Amino acid sequence: MNKEMLKKLSVITHEEQEILNGQKGINKNIYTEKEEMIIDCKKLLEKGKLIQLRAHTRFTHFPKHKHNYIEVIYMCKGSTKHIINDNEVLLCEGDLLFLNQSSIQEVYPASIDDIAINFIILPEFFNVAFTMMSEDENLLRKFLIDSLGKGRHAAPYLYFHVADVLPIQNLIENMVWTLLYNQPNKRSSNQITMGLLMLNLQNHMDKMEIGNETYNRDFTVSVLNYIEENYKNGMLEELAQLMGTNVYWLSREIKKRLGKTYKNLLQMKRMNQARYLLGHSEMTVTDIIDAVGYDNTSYFYRKFKEFYEISPKEYREKIKPCK
Repeated sequence: MNKEMLKKLSVITHEEQEILNGQKGINKNIYTEKEEMIIDCKKLLEKGKLIQLRAHTRFTHFPKHKHNYIEVIYMCKGSTKHIINDNEVLLCEGDLLFLNQSSIQEVYPASIDDIAINFIILPEFFNVAFTMMSEDENLLRKFLIDSLGKGRHAAPYLYFHVADVLPIQNLIENMVWTLLYNQPNKRSSNQITMGLLMLNLQNHMDKMEIGNETYNRDFTVSVLNYIEENYKNGMLEELAQLMGTNVYWLSREIKKRLGKTYKNLLQMKRMNQARYLLGHSEMTVTDIIDAVGYDNTSYFYRKFKEFYEISPKEYREKIKPCK
């Protein structure tokens, strides 16, 4: 980040000085007037504004809270530890985090060298960005649809590791510059910049993480249902299109969340189906091989024996008395 901006963002604020002087925890009155800890945009946004910039308050723990706006956090320097919907997220320099209004966030104390920016954004700010994005379904677009009140959220937060993507870093820095130095026409400029940012993020969905329990469950069900219904001809590319993401991200997430690759899961289903057909049908082995999606007979025989330590013919002979 530009050194001048970083220096400006590093200045200890009055709020931070009070904490350093012995104040315990945050001053709740700065963020909300309600008993429930929902940070209120009316307390942080100037009247009539759709977006505002605020340096993250350091040196103290932020207890669990929600926001009645969209929060976008950019890590300028250092790192911050967040707990979001019971998932630990460590933001490092250059990372970008989008928080939906449904997310429950907790933030651990940051040190003097941990500089993060919070963008406080009203949903209608994203109208321009939404019109600029591709109409193809993807997780980022679903997030925006929810932000605009046009649907149910796909996930409460999206986390992007984009420190090495120069266009994205430049776009974020441009938004920070216009807000930090109160540049003319900043609303229109930043709405278009946000649209360009979204377009660039769409091209880097492989760098995105989602850690919500509900989403994890839905993700697993979607993948396994697709394989169950399409084990003969199912393709990872088609599944990615149906789920609104790209192949690289989906391949990585399947391995991370299910512990096996898409190819492994597909092969397991095909072998289980072949075993079922051997025991419960009069189909020939050749027909079964075709029915479960293989066109290489020797490969199928080899894999079947790897799975069950017996050949298809031997398996059929073995279970005959059990019919």
